[in-house]
Amino acid sequence: MKKTDFSYHLPEHLIAQKPLNERVASRLLCMDKVTGSIKDRLFVDFVDFVNENDLLVLNDTKVIPARLYGKKQTGGKVEVLIERITDQQHAVAHIRSSKSPKADTIIELDHGFSCVVTGRDNDLFCLQFLGEKTVLELLDNIGHIPLPPYITREDDEEDLSRYQTVFAKQVGAVAAPTAGLHFDQATLDKLEQKGVAKAFVTLHVGSGTFRPVKEDDLSKHLMHKEYYAVPQATVDAINKTKAKGGRIIAIGTTAVRALESASVNGQLKAGFGETNLFIIPGYSFKSVDAMLTNFHLPESTLLMLVSAFAGYKHVMQAYQHAIKQSYRFFSYGDAMFLSTPSNN
Repeated sequence: MKKTDFSYHLPEHLIAQKPLNERVASRLLCMDKVTGSIKDRLFVDFVDFVNENDLLVLNDTKVIPARLYGKKQTGGKVEVLIERITDQQHAVAHIRSSKSPKADTIIELDHGFSCVVTGRDNDLFCLQFLGEKTVLELLDNIGHIPLPPYITREDDEEDLSRYQTVFAKQVGAVAAPTAGLHFDQATLDKLEQKGVAKAFVTLHVGSGTFRPVKEDDLSKHLMHKEYYAVPQATVDAINKTKAKGGRIIAIGTTAVRALESASVNGQLKAGFGETNLFIIPGYSFKSVDAMLTNFHLPESTLLMLVSAFAGYKHVMQAYQHAIKQSYRFFSYGDAMFLSTPSNN
């Protein structure tokens, strides 16, 4: 398949610019991934589609305020987007400025903070942060929530909580695992009362998740790397669920990538590391039975992953249905539940 196979036209007004007043107020498109049949529901109905023996696997990554604004000593404006923190004083980042900064360029940040460019890592810049504060401490002081590029407004106070899941724990993401944004604590409590178990993985979502696929030949696409961890407790919970005949329901594409990265040899094993797993139609899923996900950008690796999971034709038809029904798209948008016939 080619990149252009995953193109679709989205009216700009369907791109959600703000979260709804309540996390659970979103709509939910339920699709049978075998037949492609569709039902239009609300996210509050999600509890009804999950069975007692099922297991939810959630990504507990926590978004950091990774966007910084500053200037070069020559006065030129600079925008820094941290991609990955490498130690307490160093990080790799994307930099936007009129001219790419060279090694030894000092960037003056807000409130007297500064950093220096020490080199390059492909299209990223290596930075050393000056002063006594760690990178995370500095970001907590002056960083901004790194809203995706399709959200065309500045971040505000509301984004501090709403561009973060209620179960976020492990610090390190620069983009939210958006399927998890739909859950509030009351919904998690209802699922627990129903007897639905949950387990956690970590995948620190990088800004590369928004990077467009440049090559039309998908075999030439170089996937960005992201840190992931799958605890032994999660592996045990998955094995227990499968033994009881329950389903493994991944909450988001990031949870899928973490589980499938830990299953590359055919059997799920606990572990951690970096993954650049690129899932496209034809991929054989090893650990995931159902998926909750948001709607994704045209020609994106995430749309390709969802198409691999639920069938290319079914997914593209579902997207056209969502557009006609005015679903809200992308990070602050509505959700899809991709499952099997008995659960729709």
